[in-house]
Amino acid sequence: MPLMNSFLDHLQCTVCRRQFDADQVHNVCPQCGKVLFARYDLRAARNSITRDFSKCPPTMWRYRELMPVRDERNIVSLGEGMTPLLRATRLGRTYGCDRLFIKEEGLNPTGSFKARGMSAAVSRAKELGIRTIAAPSAGNAAGALAAYGSAGGIETSVFMPADAPGINKIESAVYGGKVYLVEGLISDAANILRRVGPQRGWFDLSTLKEPYRVEGKKTIAFELAEQFDWQLPDAIIYPTGGGTGMIGMWKGFDELEQLGWIGARRPKMIAVQATGCAPIVRACHEGKTQSEPWQGAHTIAAGLRVPHAFADYLILDCICASGGTAITVSDDEIVDCVYEVARSEGLFMCPEGAATVAAFKQLAAQGYFRPEHSVVLFNTGSGLKYAELLKPEFQQLEPGDRSTLITR
Repeated sequence: MPLMNSFLDHLQCTVCRRQFDADQVHNVCPQCGKVLFARYDLRAARNSITRDFSKCPPTMWRYRELMPVRDERNIVSLGEGMTPLLRATRLGRTYGCDRLFIKEEGLNPTGSFKARGMSAAVSRAKELGIRTIAAPSAGNAAGALAAYGSAGGIETSVFMPADAPGINKIESAVYGGKVYLVEGLISDAANILRRVGPQRGWFDLSTLKEPYRVEGKKTIAFELAEQFDWQLPDAIIYPTGGGTGMIGMWKGFDELEQLGWIGARRPKMIAVQATGCAPIVRACHEGKTQSEPWQGAHTIAAGLRVPHAFADYLILDCICASGGTAITVSDDEIVDCVYEVARSEGLFMCPEGAATVAAFKQLAAQGYFRPEHSVVLFNTGSGLKYAELLKPEFQQLEPGDRSTLITR
């Protein structure tokens, strides 16, 4: 299938529904300050393209017509997307689920799902003539932003909590990003960027405070549909910090239905947060449409340590509209699941990914799933980036032990 032009049509506010020119630079809605979505001429797309992607490149840009970059020369890609959907047979059998899958996002460039959003956002920024961008990050988004900024010839600055994972700080600097360490949480980093950014002329690429990172994340929905032969799983368990992935998938499912490629049935969307930082879970269980900031946020899963998601209303809407739920897991459960999945499936999950396994185990024990249900867990990054969190035991060979081992 040859590449065609994007069907990008306009931007639309997710609250007040006002529309804006997609070829003008925007962050949030200039009227009400809420999230802007990119909208496409899906009627024209439906008449022009099919869901046969067999001749397209094995990256998220195989869906280029439904992405926001008009001129393919502006695409900044490092090969992101089309990650494996792995059958977790042994893990599923242990907990009574015959169709358990893990979407392995750790194989993306820079080792996490953040590559998707940054590829889309940096590409569109390049196309719109933006040359200096900045974002707060708890870890992986910083490395991805710096990598794609470097590849696209755009200057990048990242604001990170001083206690963010060391590898994320190192990789961001190695890619050429300007790394600013902040005492506190990602919310504190975001506050500094909000004050300083306009003075420096930095375009703010914060989570869902511009329209295009979510476009990269929505390709997860397209891939899942394609990998499930244009059916959707019964449930998706997703680690939820800022929530771009869940929101992007929900948007992607809607676009696929409008294209006529899938039906109206949706997976139950299940958000997972840490017991030490669970604003979405609390709001969900209280039946609220917005969350309150979480005080004293703490967890070993850096990506889940988000005390308040800017697009909380969209996350909660996904959960409610899908008939899903939200659940918390402890740091101890996360660590235990890193080991369990490594030893049952041969995957080294990041803490956020392991959180989805812990949530699955809780829900399976409650009878939430039937054996025939198809359930997808998301490993959002490579566990190799978090090795310092683990303390495995080693066998120390003493002098003379070698000969004993050989003769046994």
